Amino acid sequence: MAISFLLLTGVLLSTVLLLAMPLSRLFSAMVDTSPTAWPLPGRSRLLSMLTVPAREMSWGAYALAIVAFNGLGAVLLFAILMLQGGLPLNPLQLPGLSWHLALNTAISFVTNTNWQAFSGENTLSTLSQMTGLAVQNFLSAASGIAVALAFIRSFARRSASTLGNAWQDLWGITLYILLPVSLLLALFFVSQGVVQSFDGAFAYQTLEGIHRQIALGPVASQEAIKLLGTNGGGFYGANSAHPFENPTGLANLVQMVAMLLIPAALCMTFGRAVGDSSQGRALLWSMSVILVIALAVVVFAEYQGNPHLLSSGATASANMEGKETRFGILLSAFYAVITTATSSGAVNAMHDSFTALGGLIPMWLMQIGEVVFGGVGSGLYSMLLFVILTVFIAGLMIGRTPEYLGKKIGTFEMKMTALAILISPTLVLAGAAVAVTLPAGRDGVLNPGAHSFSEILYAFSSAANNNGSAFAGLSVNTPFYNLALGIAMLVGRFGIILPVLAIAGALVSKPRQPAGSGTLPTNGPLFIALLTGTVLLVGALTFIPALALGPIAEHLHGSVNLAGLEK
Repeated sequence: MAISFLLLTGVLLSTVLLLAMPLSRLFSAMVDTSPTAWPLPGRSRLLSMLTVPAREMSWGAYALAIVAFNGLGAVLLFAILMLQGGLPLNPLQLPGLSWHLALNTAISFVTNTNWQAFSGENTLSTLSQMTGLAVQNFLSAASGIAVALAFIRSFARRSASTLGNAWQDLWGITLYILLPVSLLLALFFVSQGVVQSFDGAFAYQTLEGIHRQIALGPVASQEAIKLLGTNGGGFYGANSAHPFENPTGLANLVQMVAMLLIPAALCMTFGRAVGDSSQGRALLWSMSVILVIALAVVVFAEYQGNPHLLSSGATASANMEGKETRFGILLSAFYAVITTATSSGAVNAMHDSFTALGGLIPMWLMQIGEVVFGGVGSGLYSMLLFVILTVFIAGLMIGRTPEYLGKKIGTFEMKMTALAILISPTLVLAGAAVAVTLPAGRDGVLNPGAHSFSEILYAFSSAANNNGSAFAGLSVNTPFYNLALGIAMLVGRFGIILPVLAIAGALVSKPRQPAGSGTLPTNGPLFIALLTGTVLLVGALTFIPALALGPIAEHLHGSVNLAGLEK
């Protein structure tokens, strides 16, 4: 197991870093908004043909454009889902969704969460999958990357007043990066056996002689952007555990690489943009250290198996419950950690069936803000918030005004940083508290005891941090959960984007001061350790009390029943 773990970790991270290098050059060209910086011909002509404005924006205008763009997308997706019963490309004649499920799904895919309170192939038509979900997979990913590019410019520019043009960023990211790379990924997935068809449905007969059919559709094209854009919403209810979405071990490995690719490339882009590649490497080191530790813990926990079965004399060891035999424990554990670290939410195993400690780590990776590589764009700007917090704490220790990359960190920046970091924990803890208090929240619980609280806590952790994966055993397709989780997704996304752009607007106008003898180096082992410790400490202080009521209690006591949660 140890050798397999080390080999897979080495192959995975090496592949990601090698592929991220050329991709970071494209992103670096987009950070520099001058026409001569763009490596591909025809960009200016294309933007002119599309009537995309060229004027740069202040942080307020940039934020307004991002919010308005995504708001319009939510309205259009909501309409498609409500009206799908009367629209074409609906071979199974599926009706429109209920208003609360359509609203939840529209918010989910616009916020890059892709939480699905339904089974895709049995609920959505081909048109809804293509023009609704797949389109938002591209646009929500582009929105996150655009905000990250604007944040990078705030550190790279000196005494400026603008952060770029949101419309140009959105077009450039979608047309020149997401579409071409997704096309290559889709072709690879088709070669591995992923479905790409408009045949509608495949009829088959079970071993019991029952005639059934399974929906077909353009799965490979949706699968590509689902993973590359860390969206995670699957065409099928089983997601990447379904053989039509994830048929081979090689496809499974490429899916994990795809989830990590853009977050890693954006870290390199940050280093290039600020003129010091070691700054980007420092972020990658911090992310990688936490990722490898998380991988080791989950793999160890799943190979150890259920401690309560072992203590009762059972001979079973490794925990294969809820896992595909095609992938086994190692690949299932890796996938679970990577999908919750990167804000993807795609799954190739059922997280609810992991051991208590094996399920705790994916939940906690979401709760710390998914900064361990994180979502496309959101991972970088969320980690940079922790960087600002780290230099602030370090400045207090040595009695100096905190600064990062030569830019002074003032009162306004710290207020916005604290606000952005606290939004997600507030949504998670308050949402879980309301759910276990109200009958409407408790009615969705199917499992008694500590595990039921884990399922509720996981649901709000996933929604507020825009992940989308879930513990099974919680009935969430109800007005209460659709609205509560929808609010968590919406505020969890834009409640962080707005403070991030406000910080960017404040920093971009500040001059970059030269480093002095008392400047804290932010590219060495000491700072990497400080940054990693800050992320871990904030996550521990915020969520350990709640985790103690769920997975920790389940691990220690197994059948602990929490008052008010018994069925």
